[in-house]
Amino acid sequence: MERYAIILAAGKGTRMKSNLYKVLHQVAGKPMVAHVLDAVSGLNPVKTITVVGHGADAVKAALGERSEFVLQAEQLGTGHAVAQAEVLLKDLSGHTLVTYGDTPLLTAETLDAAFKFHIENEMKATVLTAIAPDPFGYGRIIRDDLGHVQRIVEQKDASLAQAEITEINTGTYIFDNRLLFEALAQVDTNNAQGEFYVTDAIGILKAANQHVGAYVMSDFNESLGVNDRIQLSFAEKIMRQRINRRHMRQGVSLIDPENTYIESDVVIGTDTIIEANVRLKGKTIIGSGNFISSGTEIIDSTIGDNVSIRQSVIEESIIHQGSDVGPFAHIRPMSELLENVHVGNFSEIKKATLGRGTKVGHLSYIGDVSVGEDVNFGAGVIIVNYDGKSKFHSEIADYAFIGSNSNIISPVKVGENALIAAGSTITQDVEAADLAIARAKQVNKTARAKGKPHYR
Repeated sequence: MERYAIILAAGKGTRMKSNLYKVLHQVAGKPMVAHVLDAVSGLNPVKTITVVGHGADAVKAALGERSEFVLQAEQLGTGHAVAQAEVLLKDLSGHTLVTYGDTPLLTAETLDAAFKFHIENEMKATVLTAIAPDPFGYGRIIRDDLGHVQRIVEQKDASLAQAEITEINTGTYIFDNRLLFEALAQVDTNNAQGEFYVTDAIGILKAANQHVGAYVMSDFNESLGVNDRIQLSFAEKIMRQRINRRHMRQGVSLIDPENTYIESDVVIGTDTIIEANVRLKGKTIIGSGNFISSGTEIIDSTIGDNVSIRQSVIEESIIHQGSDVGPFAHIRPMSELLENVHVGNFSEIKKATLGRGTKVGHLSYIGDVSVGEDVNFGAGVIIVNYDGKSKFHSEIADYAFIGSNSNIISPVKVGENALIAAGSTITQDVEAADLAIARAKQVNKTARAKGKPHYR
């Protein structure tokens, strides 16, 4: 039986107090609606349709070609929102999931289990429910004496007795596709909000003697809908716990998981040790057997095996096996460190390739340069790549030695086994095996420094 999915993402989210549309607020480095789409995609639906309204273009940009889109120009309620998808789903046989774009903690496993319950019990409509410790604000599930679902009552429409019910509607449903749109055609606005509720479709199907049921999810936290910054921070906390536990189960050591920030798309190999206050973001991939110390931030980068990174920032770069970085180094975008490279304290690498075994010990800026194997940079080396208008590229061949406090004014080429004397400012190419000395001649003025001490 074919599966379809509708994600409701048209609301502005006024309680967020933000210029950013609600479903685009991020949880673990990804918009909430993208987390929902990830969960939905685990069902392998034939069609996934996202209903957009406020911020439609931004939501479309966030989801790209992973979803089709329909526009809800006026926000007249959830039933009205779902009805906008009829143009793409009308008359198709199968079953349709309806869920909200602000429920980032839903998992594909729970949705799949609900689908199986729906199919195996020959339901025409299934409500995904949860047992809430505090049900205030949620729609209540009304069951008969035999436990069969009768209808859903919204908080504002609930009687005192109904308000005591703890089984709540999570806002996620599965419907027979054809019956869904037939029921929506009968929904009216006779309620406290004066809106078209998708929940009324449950009562309509029930009144037509269709088989309606409820699947109770095991983890209430999955049901969380984010409406304000407090709920957003709670969703972030739960998602971080979920992500960190997954990595630890897969063989990653987190010294202090409560204070380790790993975004949802990060991949980490086994036997990697990560200390507290590390931030791993974006599409970062980290290999096996690494050590990442406290204070490190890695963004959209690939780290090989057996790499040590201490108190450093790495952005959009590649670091190969056996290298070590830090403490207090900055690897800026478009850099690549090949095997067994060392970048030490207070050094910055930018748009540079460092060959195998190359060492940049400390206090250096290495930018816009291709560096060969086993090159040694002394302290304070600067690749001067910018003249105020344009950037220039230099090349340094294998086994070159760049003395401390040298400036290389790009573009130049330094040949294999060349030696640049400390304190030199290099403006011309240096041939292989040459010694380049480019510094002012020292002049000592006899007895000119007599008088008071220069220090106290």
